[in-house]
Amino acid sequence: MIPTWIDKSEYPFTPKKFALPMGTMSYVDEGEGMPLVMIHGNPSWSFEFRALVKRFSKTHRCIVPDHIGFGLSDKPAEWDYLPQQHAENLEKLLDSLDLENITLLVGDWGGPIGLSYAIKHPERIKNIAITNTWMWSAQADWYYQAFSGFVGGAIGRWLIRKYNFFTRTILKSIYGDKSKLTPEIHQHFLMPLVKPEERKGNWVFPKQIIAASDWLGELWSQRDALDGKIKLFAWGMKDIAFREKELNHWMQNFPTVRVARYPDAGHFLAEEKADELIQEMGAILSVG
Repeated sequence: MIPTWIDKSEYPFTPKKFALPMGTMSYVDEGEGMPLVMIHGNPSWSFEFRALVKRFSKTHRCIVPDHIGFGLSDKPAEWDYLPQQHAENLEKLLDSLDLENITLLVGDWGGPIGLSYAIKHPERIKNIAITNTWMWSAQADWYYQAFSGFVGGAIGRWLIRKYNFFTRTILKSIYGDKSKLTPEIHQHFLMPLVKPEERKGNWVFPKQIIAASDWLGELWSQRDALDGKIKLFAWGMKDIAFREKELNHWMQNFPTVRVARYPDAGHFLAEEKADELIQEMGAILSVG
């Protein structure tokens, strides 16, 4: 059943369900044709990509999972919510769908989670588009040490559990154009995490920015598997989470990839620059 708080004019989809050992994953599966798979991060869900699904489901099969603990998926209290486990869940879902020639769009934690699948199954991946994210150890970066230590520490967990701090406050701070996060849109991010006991995934991710350094470093060591598949870096230049520094790191390692910079946008390009991102993705999808 679709929750009553969802505006069906914004999110006119009936998600499907995929059973996993820890709970049920909700995922959008709309349209037919070559698959376009979109992977969200924290504190998002498939709602973030609604404009792209509306557009590309006319010509492609759009698949957008909600990670366990987010969106319309189950939020089990006893599960660990480690990014490696989210990557395993994604692999199980996509393997069950037996997709080929996937175009992958990733951002935030959807970056390492989605790219983990691409690294393990390069034969199934045709194109990759990367928005504000990373896929390497940040252990030596004071900026991420500070954020991960505070938001992923005892005080941050308390603020998230008691006040929905990440979705209520941090989410707003990483928009470049805060007018795009209207009260009505913000509600669609707040409501999936309205109950304090359902926010565990929300507070585990920040700690894992540093705690998952070994896994992230292992992924980065296998980045050659992505050669020739990454077709776009689309970057909100006002993002305070993943900055120009992180974009430059991607560009140094994949120097031939097209770069689309948005000077007035922040972290969530599918929210802030939907039309522009649709145009960029259309160019990728039209060639195959």
